[in-house]
Amino acid sequence: MKRLGMLMVLWLAGLCLNTLPAMAQTIRIAKLKYGGGGDWYANKTSLPNLIKFCNQNLKTNIAAEEDIVEPGSAELFNYPFVHMTGHGNVVFTDAEAQNIRKYLVAGGFLHIDDNYGLEKFIRREMKKVFPELNFVEVPFNHPLYKAKYVFPNGLPKVHEHDGKAPQGYGLIWQGRLVCFFSYECDLGNGWEDQSVYNDPEPVRQKALQMGANLVYYAMTTF
Repeated sequence: MKRLGMLMVLWLAGLCLNTLPAMAQTIRIAKLKYGGGGDWYANKTSLPNLIKFCNQNLKTNIAAEEDIVEPGSAELFNYPFVHMTGHGNVVFTDAEAQNIRKYLVAGGFLHIDDNYGLEKFIRREMKKVFPELNFVEVPFNHPLYKAKYVFPNGLPKVHEHDGKAPQGYGLIWQGRLVCFFSYECDLGNGWEDQSVYNDPEPVRQKALQMGANLVYYAMTTF
């Protein structure tokens, strides 16, 4: 079975020593370029800002810009954390679904952020990946919500759409949260440059802190 690369081992070695990894190799994270016509490329400034926040506050060693990876690519296994967002249709081929499954079972982590309108496509396509699993709401006492920053009431609310509370759904494989779906939250919008949405700084900070929890959790539970 494919395994995640040595980057994870190096990062964890540095984490255990409370220092950056001993080698100069930098961890990289990625955005998922999926098919179906949805705007996978949305929120252009979000991941660079989240990376900067993690490097400054968690002392991670993540490359300043995210990579772009396709769901069927062998390169998927190079990333401990993969982010997916958008508003529209998502389609995974059978081969792509199998590759995502292998990646997640091998220790990878997928964060899907509903930028509004993504839910029905995500639920359908992730069934191709894990036919035997259903999304379940992640309880507020889950380690994800207190990995580095404490969120006793779950996800922060960034943008309003339908008057619903933000919800975090997960796919649990053999006791491990392998995929987290942030819904009615617009978490990635909160990571964007302040000038994009003019969100209050406290809202942006909460979004970045929750994003940092996601990254930290992904890199310490594979």
